[in-house]
Amino acid sequence: MTEISDANQLRGAKFKELMSKAKTWIIIVVCSVIAAAAGMIVGPAIAGGAFVLVFLIGIVITFMIADSRAATAFYEAYAQARGLTHQSGGILGGSTPLLRKGDRTRVDQQFNGMLSEGIEGTLALYTYTVTSTDSKGNETSTDYPFTVIMVNMPGTVQHLTDLRVQRQSGLKLFEKFEDAFRGDFGRVTLESEAMRDRYEIFVRKEQDPVWVRRLFSPSFIVWLTDSPPKKFAFELENGWLCAYVPKHRDDTEGFDEMIRLGTHVAGRLEEEVGQSSPAEAHHDSPEVKIEVEEEK
Repeated sequence: MTEISDANQLRGAKFKELMSKAKTWIIIVVCSVIAAAAGMIVGPAIAGGAFVLVFLIGIVITFMIADSRAATAFYEAYAQARGLTHQSGGILGGSTPLLRKGDRTRVDQQFNGMLSEGIEGTLALYTYTVTSTDSKGNETSTDYPFTVIMVNMPGTVQHLTDLRVQRQSGLKLFEKFEDAFRGDFGRVTLESEAMRDRYEIFVRKEQDPVWVRRLFSPSFIVWLTDSPPKKFAFELENGWLCAYVPKHRDDTEGFDEMIRLGTHVAGRLEEEVGQSSPAEAHHDSPEVKIEVEEEK
């Protein structure tokens, strides 16, 4: 059996399958005839136009159904191949800042189970929506889709309750001004120009800076600057890790990459938690320095 590698792979086959069924044609033709009959009230030309329009709409709707079925077949095949459980919809909760954004949120697809050896979590296609209203009262909704990895890591709480590693905004001139309004959060500065060019890192000001320094080991910094795509980011809050990239991935390669990225971050956190002890807490690494700037 051919492996299904993306959500569109079976779209053509599903469309042909639907169009080969007598039921599909009956529904399309009946709806078109009804529209034509209604158009006869105005005249034959309108009736003919109504028939053609509804007929074409029927074809488009059939294609959309085929597209949805092809995507579902891909999601189910991916879950089965990776030993995960798949479900459409569901919720992720508001465990981290990304998951609390917007006026409303939705989860289109999610996959749960062992993402890698020893790391259980969720891969999800998540979207938050922002609604704005203009001066005339007209509402406009904008969707912001993400592919996310969620991992519950309660062991991190005793060391680090809040961590945000987000892509660099590019406005370094205004960093100190912006940081003055970050409240309980301080900026983490690492001795890596490549890291500063790609990411902004924030933790709560009362967090242990030594533990944070240890977490961002030289090898982890190199991985963060070399391996993930440019818009990759992650955040940790009260034991919940959320790693994400913008837009919905819809193929095996994209899903597998997100799982590799998310579980690598989770693995690094677990590694540092496992290595932490009171005796090691004061060990300094000369290769990595962190400065948590105080609120001005």
